[in-house]
Amino acid sequence: MVAAAFLTLLLTVGVPFYGMPFFYDYFMRDFGWSRAQTTSGIALATILVQPVAGLMAHRFSPRVLIGCGAVLLMLSLMSFGAGNGSLLVYYFSWCLFMAGYVCSGPLPHQVLMAQWFRRKRGLAMGIMYLGLGIGGAISQKYIALPLILEYGWRTALVVMGISMLLVIPLLIWVVRDTPQQLGLLPDGDGVPPTAQVRDALPFHALLRRPAFWLLAAGSSASIGAIGSVNQHMKLLFQDAGLTSATVANTTFLILVSSLAGRLVMGWLADIYPKKFVMLAAFLFIALPMPLLLVIHRAGAPELFALVFGFGLGADFMLIPLMAAQLFGANSLARSMGIILPLDSIGQTCFPVLLGFLRDRSGSYTAGVMLVGALALTGAAVVACLPRPRQEEAFL
Repeated sequence: MVAAAFLTLLLTVGVPFYGMPFFYDYFMRDFGWSRAQTTSGIALATILVQPVAGLMAHRFSPRVLIGCGAVLLMLSLMSFGAGNGSLLVYYFSWCLFMAGYVCSGPLPHQVLMAQWFRRKRGLAMGIMYLGLGIGGAISQKYIALPLILEYGWRTALVVMGISMLLVIPLLIWVVRDTPQQLGLLPDGDGVPPTAQVRDALPFHALLRRPAFWLLAAGSSASIGAIGSVNQHMKLLFQDAGLTSATVANTTFLILVSSLAGRLVMGWLADIYPKKFVMLAAFLFIALPMPLLLVIHRAGAPELFALVFGFGLGADFMLIPLMAAQLFGANSLARSMGIILPLDSIGQTCFPVLLGFLRDRSGSYTAGVMLVGALALTGAAVVACLPRPRQEEAFL
């Protein structure tokens, strides 16, 4: 199950989500769009699609969701490749993309791991998220860039879209929603867990908990900072006089570093209080931000990539782990169905603001300072989360 989730997350999130920003400068060059217009597509789609899709996701099988999402991602990438310069078509393609992301992205995978594991949930989630990291690491340097150089950016997007269908055999022959469907128990144990499993909390009960809003606000701020860097890194590097190859190499190093972040922090989350592990991860996002102001200096891209990537790897993974601990594994689909869209709104709207500031000022300086403050705010909010009792950890 972990291996299958690793591969499906690699294909449906790692490659397309981290690969798309590499095409932005081609859209700007061929269609004459501004940075704000180019980066606003994913923000608009997130606002229109994610809240509704997130609230409905708990009603469906994760296995079915992942399959439907893969098809939607394929259609969206092919639509991007066939774009004619119409912003309306571009925004519609992003809506398809975001619907596919919700269906086949982190949410159903998080639910799968929460159902299959209790004692080793952090490590299992960390290994699963390695797929996202590896997919992201290869998305630009080894997939998008070679395809663009060989066939052009339009064909590259079509090929990436068709590759989404590789998840279908895994869903047919390997993936199951719960271990009980195969006559098994969580963690492969021979006896049921002694801790009582909490029933799923209704939405109104979740919304009345301060911890829910703290987790939502803190994660949205931190992921907003991450999204701003991911969406603008190529454009920021180009402003600093760096090449596309340097961008691809830095992205590769970020995602490689994220692999260590996922494994190390996932393992630590099974041993130490998740709140403190999560706080450390959020600080790894905030602290290297000033390096973006001097990214043209020798060694700055590599140092930024190592520190930022380590935090990035742990950041996304620790949010569902914390939600499962605070609200119970059976409430994960509902809690993340709200938190994930809020996080995605931060992840996609702050890059638009960053693009607007760059277009107005002609420099990324003010925007980078704002993104750094945003990342620190996320860490400060997470520090206010309650520390659940240890006996609740596996419920």
